[in-house]
Parts: sequence; structure tokens; C-alpha cells
Amino acid sequence: MRDTNQTIDIPKAQTPEQLIDQAALAGLGHMTSGLSPIGLTLAVLDWSMHLAVAPGKRIALAEAYGQLLADTMQRAARGITGAEVEDGAGHSKTPARRDPRFSGDAWNQFPFQFWADTFSAVEDWWSSATRGVPGVSPHHEAVVSFAVRQWLDMWSPSNSPFANPAVAQQTLREGGANLVRGAQIWLEDAERIAGGKLAAGAEAFKVGETVAATPGQVIFRNHLIELIQYAPAGETVHAEPILIVPAWIMKYYVLDLSPNNSLIKFLVDQGFTVFCISWRNVSAEDRNLSLEDYRRLGVMAALDTISAVVPDRPVHAAGYCLGGTLLSIAAAAMGETGDDRLASVTLLAAQTDFTEPGDLQLFIDDSQVALLEALMGQSGTLDSSQMAGAFQLLKSNDLIWSHMIHDYLMGERSQMIDLMAWNADATRMPFQMHSDYLRKLFLRNDLASGRYVVDGNPIALQNIRVPVFAVGTERDHIAPWKSVYKIHYLADTGVTFVLTNGGHNAGIVNEPGHANRHFRLLTKARNDICLSADEWFSAANVKNGSWWPVWTDWLAAHASPQRVSPPAMGCEAKGISPLAAAPGTYVLQR
Repeated sequence: MRDTNQTIDIPKAQTPEQLIDQAALAGLGHMTSGLSPIGLTLAVLDWSMHLAVAPGKRIALAEAYGQLLADTMQRAARGITGAEVEDGAGHSKTPARRDPRFSGDAWNQFPFQFWADTFSAVEDWWSSATRGVPGVSPHHEAVVSFAVRQWLDMWSPSNSPFANPAVAQQTLREGGANLVRGAQIWLEDAERIAGGKLAAGAEAFKVGETVAATPGQVIFRNHLIELIQYAPAGETVHAEPILIVPAWIMKYYVLDLSPNNSLIKFLVDQGFTVFCISWRNVSAEDRNLSLEDYRRLGVMAALDTISAVVPDRPVHAAGYCLGGTLLSIAAAAMGETGDDRLASVTLLAAQTDFTEPGDLQLFIDDSQVALLEALMGQSGTLDSSQMAGAFQLLKSNDLIWSHMIHDYLMGERSQMIDLMAWNADATRMPFQMHSDYLRKLFLRNDLASGRYVVDGNPIALQNIRVPVFAVGTERDHIAPWKSVYKIHYLADTGVTFVLTNGGHNAGIVNEPGHANRHFRLLTKARNDICLSADEWFSAANVKNGSWWPVWTDWLAAHASPQRVSPPAMGCEAKGISPLAAAPGTYVLQR
């Protein structure tokens, strides 16, 4: 076996001047909850200065604002008199209801309709004002538009107990008791956050009992990972095992939730020998762990162990999110050195090209990365609360305001589900690894550009020659499907691509039998022409149901036809033996 406990590279010591700068930036970051005010200021200056020298754009905005005021007065008149307001062609001027915050019959009654329509018109005006200004950089345009949208969302009529008809009616019906309950719920949530406790209701989902309960054994452990080997479900299994590389931004068991929606259990039940990495929840002492350490001590250490347990068999490797990006790095490096231990590569909502990384790029520029590095330089890790805050802002209406309305204004505690409980069980990321990830991948796009270095040599994704199965999700705000699709342009191999409904998590936790599931599927052979993402979307067939059975059929088609007896748990002859029952110890670290 290869040496999987290599020493960790230590970055060079900083000069006193660099330490002073880092302390100043960290102090600024503490005051702004980890967001760079300099980056936002630069974006606002870029937008406002270019708007100042764009008279045509200002004229158009002034005309639109005048029309907005006229329409607002007409809507007020219509609401007071009950008359239908029409434009010059005799058509109703009632705006189309697009915003789910204002759905329901009550929002069609005065004055609620007036408030909703006026707010929507103001949002449209600001959207026009922040976009299409000549000369503004695309990144700064997106940042300004996002910041304005967040500010406007605070003032949405749906967030007011007086302007939201559902809340107003509930308050009248209960005499304000709903607001009292909501205040109690808010106090409980605030106490839990201050005390570092899990969200209310999450305690019902116990790791190793109700979630992450698929039987297995930890057969390998180093400083960074525990490798779990799952017990077989039958007397025979497919000859080639599966290695799952989850993201370490959250804990692995999103892929092993409740028994009915566990991808790992599904694979085991389909006759596969499954291994899964469980990452250590790092602390300040792990500050120097790099992205390269995650490859060596993670993917490569796991492959070395599996090769000892199941010798002479190639491995189907699957990576989710950041774990998929890491797997693609490992696969490219293996291809360059002639390491043929992979039978296939599966990328689940994982990006390999970061030129279009979606809304997350709003938080990633040089100013923001420098501030995050300063904060992490002091603590040694990126705190989970900072990551969670950024993700919530990206979908603030769904994750912040709707929760506030339901829990704090309606006074009804949201029901906890396993996916929400997992999402609340957050992790930390080490300083050096996160800095590598942001600078080398997000800012410089080294992986797709052939500049990412492994063992002193730049690697190329074109050296991935094994079949690839990639999954994107329709509503992914972390790894947009068109970004995931770019593996077609980078790997020199056949690619089967699936686009499933749902978001970054729910699209992957996509068990058979769940209602209202569908996906698109199309395979590109190695020598086929490469379609653009939009062309692929038009050509791919829509199928109802879960993509999981399609994937297992694909894995079986790229495997040996015969079934074999399940391998032993570990390999005593090579010093690999069970260390603990699944889910192990690392997943329990907080």
C-alpha cells in the first residue's frame, strides 16, 4: 500500500507587516459578519459612476419612474373605487402575479393587492436600474443587484404582520396569540444559536440511529478521514466496489439519511459493495491542511484501502459537490500517471469549471477572499455559521423570510425533517484548504485551465478517460447545472448527463417513489459532437421518477457481468480491520 499518512505541508511564516495587515482585515471582518464592505463599496462605485455618465439610461429610468408613480396612483384609485384600470389599448393594467410571496386570493383584495403590486413594480424598477448600465463589470453589476434585492426583500409587504393578509387575519382571529407564540419561538431559537445547540426538532434525528444508520464498519482511519465499508445486503455483489467522496463542507450522511431516502442504502440493496469517506470535523490545529492534503489523505488513502480489501478490481468513484471536484482532481492526476484503479467517475452537482459558478460568486472576489483569509488566519478554520449565512442569503425568501413569517408571525413551529436536521449539523473548514479552494479554483479557475498542480506537475482533466456520469439539478444555486455540464468540454471520454428537478441537496436525495420527480438524460459517446448546454436541454428526453435506478443500471453496464461473494470487512492480512461500527466517530464531532 502507498503511504497514506504523509506529513502535512506547512505554509511559509508571515512577516510582521503581513500579520498587521491580517489583523486589521480580521477586525473589519468581525464588524461586518465576514462580508467585505470594500468589495461592496467598489461595486456600488462602479455602478453609480457609470450610471452618472449614462444619460440615456438615466432618461429611461426617469421615464419608468414617472410611469411607476402614475400606475401607483391608478392602482390606488382602482382599489378605492373598485374600478378596473385599463391602458390605452383597453387592456387591464393589473400586473401578472409572479411572486410566490403574494399568492392566494387574499392578496387580490384591497389594500393588500395595492401593496403587493406597488412593491413588485418598485422591485422591477430597481432591477432595471442596477442592470444594463454601460461599462459596469458583470461581477459588480451582480453584486449591486443582489444587495438591492436583499434590501428590498426586508420591506416586502409579506414580511409585515399588518400588510400580510394571512398574518393579519390570524392575528385578528387569535387576538394576537400567534405573535406571542412567535416571540417564544424566536427566543428559543436565539437561545439555541447563542448556546451552539442544534435547531429545535433536530434532536429527533440521531446519527447512527434514525439517520446514517446503514450497517457497516469503519475499516480505516487517519487524521482526516474514516473510511466506512457497508455490510452487503445479499449473498452476492457486483464485482466492482463503489467509493463515495462526499463534500466536507457538511457531513457525509446527506447521502445516508433515513432508510427510505438513503442513497447509500439504495446502492447496497442493489448489490454493490459501498465504501464512503467520513471527513474529520476539523479544528484550529488543522489550519494547515491543504486541498492537496484532502486529495492525498482523503481520496487516495481511501482508494489504497479499497484496493487492499477488493484487490484487482477497479473502483466506481462518485463525488458529491466539493467532493466531486476533489475526485475530478484525483482522477485527472491518476490518468496522467497511468493509475488505472478507477472504473468510472460520477460527479453529483460538482463543478470542474468555475467561470460560471452561480450566485455563490457574489461572495467571491479578491477583496472578500482576503478578508476571509484574515478571519481564518486568526481562528484556523472557517466557522460553519459564516457559510450557512451566505447560503441563506442566496435564497433569502425561501430560507429566511418565509421561515420568519411562518414561525415568528404565524406562530407555528416549522416541522423538522431529516434533510433540515442534517443541514443544521454543520462543519468547519481549515484555513489553508479553503484558501486553496477559493483562490485556485474560484478566482483563477486553475483546474479547467490546466494550471492546477499535483505532485509538482500541472494536471489536465482531458486525462480522465474512464466513463463519466454527471448529475446537475435544475434549481441549484451552489453548482448551477450549466456549470456542472462543462465536464463535457473538459474530459476526453464518454459522458452521460442527467438533469433532475430539485435543488443542490433535494435533487441528489432523489429516492424512487417520491412524487413529482422527473429528469432529463442524454449520453455523449467519446467521439460524438459536443452539444452546448441549451442544445442538450432541447435534445434530452424527459423521464418521470428518480434518476437513482438509471445510475445503478449505468454502473452495472460498466462493470463485470458476473456477481461475486461479498468481500470481508477489511483485510486482516494487510492490517485493515474494523475499528468501529458505522457511522464512526468523526461524524459525531461538533
